Amino acid sequence: MDAGHGLVERYTILSVVVGSRAYGLDGPGSDTDRRGVYAAPTRLFWHLDKPPTHVEGPRHEEFSWEVERLCALALTANPTVLECLWSPLVERITPAGQRLLAVREAFLSRRAADTYGRYAADQFAKLTGHFDRTGEVRWKQAMHMLRLLRAGAHVLRTGQVLVEVRDERELLLSVKRGELPFERVRELARERTEQLAAAAAAPVLPVEPDRAAVDAFLAGVREEGLDSAEPAVRPI
Repeated sequence: MDAGHGLVERYTILSVVVGSRAYGLDGPGSDTDRRGVYAAPTRLFWHLDKPPTHVEGPRHEEFSWEVERLCALALTANPTVLECLWSPLVERITPAGQRLLAVREAFLSRRAADTYGRYAADQFAKLTGHFDRTGEVRWKQAMHMLRLLRAGAHVLRTGQVLVEVRDERELLLSVKRGELPFERVRELARERTEQLAAAAAAPVLPVEPDRAAVDAFLAGVREEGLDSAEPAVRPI
């Protein structure tokens, strides 16, 4: 067995489903995308060769972060990582995973305006560049651009990460199927960019994340990790 796979199988503290199934945009042939967080035993960090910061697998479409790496990414308001912490589809959780979810709001800050906006802007630039060169539209990318713009405005207005977008299912899937003219997609993108800018101008989030709360959580995990016993798992 791959050493990283062993860490995921034995020391996962949180495993969730993300992607189309979590968004409420899945269909009969949709994959099940999983993201997880594992807490490598503390003594493994005392050696020259450290545990991996992330692991692909062992299941199909599964990707996991070591808990410290996840914390570092979440503090930058990385949308992909934040979605993991707010996914409504939790498959596996331990007491440490419950503490991680309890502290998840500490990761949020006004940095979300930049990260969500930049991710969406990058996708929009790629979309328009490809369209201008070829006359073709990458419709799935267009759908996720619109979803990200809405999610960015939502987190800035409410202090909560938007994952499920079932209320917009028909609109977003019609974009994915290429049923809207590209000019309409451009218009929607402009509207949502303006909404994101308005939310960024009056956010409810703090300027900086609560690093002290996150650090206290991580220190607790490392202290707990001195015990080599596998954490108890509570099935969902």
